[in-house]
Amino acid sequence: MATLVHSDALSRFGYALSDSTRSQILLALRTAPSYPSDLADRIGVSRQILSNHLACLRGCGLVVAVPEGRRSRYELADPRIGRALDDLVGLVLAVDPACCPDSDREGCC
Repeated sequence: MATLVHSDALSRFGYALSDSTRSQILLALRTAPSYPSDLADRIGVSRQILSNHLACLRGCGLVVAVPEGRRSRYELADPRIGRALDDLVGLVLAVDPACCPDSDREGCC
């Protein structure tokens, strides 16, 4: 039973990371909470597209919306998610440094 639960959790996390826009959102939120309009501008997508991806990430339990008056601020659901992302990126680059040839480019790894 525990193996199935772990497998489901990893599948959910993998699904969230499988889209570059969702990955960029998670990487942006690991450093600080943000508003959807700011995230959309930073990542370079429309607000509608960003909203769809945020809904997916909320559904996966990775981000939460914190109401602030008429707006909502988004943040990682748990600070450990940010540390896990940092560890995962570090591991991927250690195992395969050529995986991201543009790693010096803004927004890459």
